[in-house]
Amino acid sequence: MNDNKVVIKFNKVTKVYKLYKSDRARFKALFSNKVKYKENRAVKNLSFEVRQGESLALFGRNGAGKSTILKMITGVCFPTEGEVEVEGKVSALLELAAGFDVESTGRENIAFKCSLMGLTEEEIAEVEPDIIAFADVGDYIDQPLRSYSSGMKARLGFAISVNARPDILIVDEALSVGDKDFRKKCKDKVAEIMADEDVTLLFVTHSLQTAKDFCKRGIVLEKGKMLFDGDIDEAIEFYDSRN
Repeated sequence: MNDNKVVIKFNKVTKVYKLYKSDRARFKALFSNKVKYKENRAVKNLSFEVRQGESLALFGRNGAGKSTILKMITGVCFPTEGEVEVEGKVSALLELAAGFDVESTGRENIAFKCSLMGLTEEEIAEVEPDIIAFADVGDYIDQPLRSYSSGMKARLGFAISVNARPDILIVDEALSVGDKDFRKKCKDKVAEIMADEDVTLLFVTHSLQTAKDFCKRGIVLEKGKMLFDGDIDEAIEFYDSRN
């Protein structure tokens, strides 16, 4: 059993999204509680804990609540009911090119994104060479991001996230970025990070084999509810039996 401290805790968490007919209706709702909307309960009364050093895969079809869970862990959104507690520096491989300033250079974006993740100037100076080497965008590193291809932006985003010394690493299908050689490079880097027993991994993928390669525990979700939580092999078998 893992006796390390709890770094992620969901306590009876429910997340409700309000769905309006249009952007206009959504705007009106800012000033009036009489605007009609539908409710989507993306997560329903969910409780689980993740300990430092654990590797956890989340399984479920589209609409199962996986992305909402990750967004609450990263602070992009917050629970409607219940509590989410996260301890440590979180690095998320979600939308890899999100949050960049396209008018700033690659090097300037490295400094900006690393500072948002809590790194000091000294720490940024230490990791910058590794990020630049991993992204492998050549002389473009000192060019504005508006001159980058989408693949180059994704590679830079991945390079920042995996080299920023995270306590908690969240991976959502990001290992499919780039060409075959870069995908292998990404998988090798995640494996290297996971060799550090203090790093916690949350993994979302439709590739059961990839999840098995990286994770020891699996949670199966369906329409916002947890159906199974246990050993990765048993979780995959359970998920397979329902699909």
